[in-house]
Amino acid sequence: NLPKGADRVGSLKLTYISKVSDATKLRPKAEFCFVINAGMRKFYLQANDQQDLVEWISVLNNATKITVPKSGEGQVNPEAPQDVLGATKQVSYKTEIIGGVPIITATQEQGEGPGQNGAERGGLRRSQNQLPYFLSRGSQDQTVIKAGYCVKQGAVMKNWKRRYFLLDENAVSYFKSDLEREPLRVIPLKEVHKVQECKQSDLMMRDNLFEVVTSSRTFYIQSDSPEEMHSWIKAMSGAIVAQRGPGRSAAT
Repeated sequence: NLPKGADRVGSLKLTYISKVSDATKLRPKAEFCFVINAGMRKFYLQANDQQDLVEWISVLNNATKITVPKSGEGQVNPEAPQDVLGATKQVSYKTEIIGGVPIITATQEQGEGPGQNGAERGGLRRSQNQLPYFLSRGSQDQTVIKAGYCVKQGAVMKNWKRRYFLLDENAVSYFKSDLEREPLRVIPLKEVHKVQECKQSDLMMRDNLFEVVTSSRTFYIQSDSPEEMHSWIKAMSGAIVAQRGPGRSAAT
């Protein structure tokens, strides 16, 4: 055991942990041993006693259950000035060159002073954050069916990260945030075989988990609630049916 005040020799990000479990049977010679599955590695640790073992497994598994922040919680734009209660805002603008055309947009809305309540301000922020900034301003060439934040499992490291998803008539894309211009990946709906609630959600220790099955990969996505999970499944399945026709749904 390290003495109190000893320097840290290493760290492991919680987002890289996929599962923590009892490893007593895997390491019979080491009492009270548990294993942390993180990416492509396994870390074996030894607790002080049985109670300590159970507590470590429970605490670590609960800590790694990343949840999706609900609307208005933890989704503050770091680049935008914060609201000051009772203060009147001034409008500022920024100019962007998009497709060779200068676009002037407001970066901050005019406040309504003390009379504006929190619900109205929150509703304004939510309406602006429903789409990435490059789609929420000006005309759109595609119809956005659904958009919002979810948590997705990585392909290689199997870590879980919060991503901004956008579903249109032809594809579902995900971005690092709703401020990004380029998606991290675009999944064409024609490549999606099935969208359904994940049957391994208990095994993967994730609530509100659904899967998007393609010929090359299965994407595991976590929503913030059962209602939101079913909403995504219904929206994606409906978009696939609309694209392929009634006789070729996502489940067939």
